[in-house]
Amino acid sequence: MNMELWYTEKQTENHGITTKITETLYSEKTEFQQLDIINTKQFGRMLVLDGMVMTTDVDEFVYHEMIAHVALNTHPNPKKVLVVGGGDGGAIREIVKHPSVEKAVLAEIDGGVIEASKKFFPAIASELSGNPKVDVQVIDGIKHIHDHKGEYDVIMVDSTEPVGPAVGLFEKGFYQGIYDALKPDGIMVAQTESPWFNRDLIKRVFKDIKSIFPITRLYTCSIPTYPSGLWSFTIGSKQYDPLEVDASKIKDLNTKYYNAEVHYAAFKLPNFVAELTRD
Repeated sequence: MNMELWYTEKQTENHGITTKITETLYSEKTEFQQLDIINTKQFGRMLVLDGMVMTTDVDEFVYHEMIAHVALNTHPNPKKVLVVGGGDGGAIREIVKHPSVEKAVLAEIDGGVIEASKKFFPAIASELSGNPKVDVQVIDGIKHIHDHKGEYDVIMVDSTEPVGPAVGLFEKGFYQGIYDALKPDGIMVAQTESPWFNRDLIKRVFKDIKSIFPITRLYTCSIPTYPSGLWSFTIGSKQYDPLEVDASKIKDLNTKYYNAEVHYAAFKLPNFVAELTRD
């Protein structure tokens, strides 16, 4: 008799997802969180932090393309970009596809995530080593933002769920800090969880960002291993509206999910999601 191994992520008190696994490849208690890497039948290798799925071989491209390219194609000339969190390197990999980018800074609090990703997710972490445009810093992103006023064209908040070390990345003061760290025409984007399970969070974050940035938009995409599969991002812009981007300027960046049509379509929200953006 073969015993089957399954991994279950309890996504809410009343709901979880489960997936068949073949082995645990790596397990470490870092300074900040429990880090596990498992091999799954359906999604390949899976990075799990504190029991929450962060990324997988099979569907990582959706999240990383959508957190990066919407903002980078909205800004006409992004040269200096910051990723807060995102220690797996996927957002950085997408950012450096843009020819205008001269410097991409990663501010990740947990060096353990960076090192494990380099070893077990080389395709995701491919630009974290050896790319002269990339500056990897093991540092608290909140502190980094505070110390770099007016420096960045685009800032991406690639955080875990709002627990543990990431709690401060969902607070209004943090978004004000981002505003101050951006240039006069800068753009921020943050991952803002599931419209099914995190409605209060999305509503609060949208309201907070809208109180700081003149242009604020919510967009969504489909990520099967994230809670509910429907995922949201919130963009705050000082000057440029993602809905007014010239489609002919959206570059072909060798992407699997993002394209010019998806750029606009992602902002078309179902009623139950759109209502989260209204006062």
